[in-house]
Amino acid sequence: MEHKALNATAKFVATPEGTALAYGSLVFMALLPIFFGALRSVTCSKSKNAADMPETITSRDAARFPIIASCTLFGLYLFFKMFSQEYINLLLSVYFFVLGVLALSHTMSPFMCRMFPESLPNKQYQLLFTQGAGEAKEEILNYEFDTKNLVCLLISSVVGVWYLLKKHWIANNLFGLAFALNGVELLHLNNVSTGCILLGGLFIYDVFWVFGTNVMVTVAKSFEAPIKLVFPQDLLEKGLGASNFAMLGLGDIVIPGIFIALLLRFDVSLKKNSRTYFYASFLAYIFGLGLTIFVMHTFKHAQPALLYLVPACVGFPVIVALIKGELTEMFRSVTTATTIRAPKEIQASLARHVQVKTCFWSPFTRERRSEPVRLCLHDTSTTAVGSSCSAHAH
Repeated sequence: MEHKALNATAKFVATPEGTALAYGSLVFMALLPIFFGALRSVTCSKSKNAADMPETITSRDAARFPIIASCTLFGLYLFFKMFSQEYINLLLSVYFFVLGVLALSHTMSPFMCRMFPESLPNKQYQLLFTQGAGEAKEEILNYEFDTKNLVCLLISSVVGVWYLLKKHWIANNLFGLAFALNGVELLHLNNVSTGCILLGGLFIYDVFWVFGTNVMVTVAKSFEAPIKLVFPQDLLEKGLGASNFAMLGLGDIVIPGIFIALLLRFDVSLKKNSRTYFYASFLAYIFGLGLTIFVMHTFKHAQPALLYLVPACVGFPVIVALIKGELTEMFRSVTTATTIRAPKEIQASLARHVQVKTCFWSPFTRERRSEPVRLCLHDTSTTAVGSSCSAHAH
């Protein structure tokens, strides 16, 4: 009897209501970082502060993305085959704890600026590490921050400890949403052609690794990190302690998200007080993700979401551009968001400030490191979707 009970538990079948709630919640959560990240990318692109400069992805970077992502994915696969899964995930947990706390702090900072009581003093601080002496002295770390940033960091640290100790799905989602929003906001494609190269390359990558091999599925099942959004299908039965999850990889949010953000900046550059291309691509994303879930639920097999998202997110705006007669202009346009450059003096100063070899975004100065973004956004989840993304590294 006990053996049969265990088998019944292992073969849990979600109710239609539970399944609908789980997938509906995943779609809603996926739309949040895309919508707000795209809006924040416009503000980010107008910033004159060198520390706020977005990371630009060129056509060369876009062409290399699938190769880098494939090597990363296969490397993780070999690691999980050769070494203990427990120790690898322990290291990853510590790494993503630090990364998640800082990403969530950066995400919260605009809200904290509005909510912080004016009656409380907002003191300024600077954290400076140097090496050498005299003229040979050089800065290793230089952060300027204030009381608001410290409050954000404190709140984010509480979430981080919760995730580190409990691995709770809500804490996982808070970190995942922060990663996704940061990615959409701070990673800028330089033009639509580059976006098509990126999405096309990862379209092939996604289909190959999901349908052609078991690598992505194996890594997804072994990899315990907030690189995916999850929602329990048994929430109605078990409450917050539910454990049967549907998943959506961050790559399937960030990759289409940075393309949608690009189209929003293109809308802004047209100065027609219209957001036609943004809304068209945003609706296309909803359609593509809904189609992914429908096919996956029908055939009971993990689906590469970019198989459906790429044609939708590229096709819808192209059709709109053809109808409006703006196709040539759309592909030739290089948005302001990706062409801003700081003066050489500022670039030189910034270069000295970013010599730190740590892997995170600063919640205080919003400096971004190229390498860590590649790691934190690499997506290996395949239950609902399976794709991955990497960030541009200069």
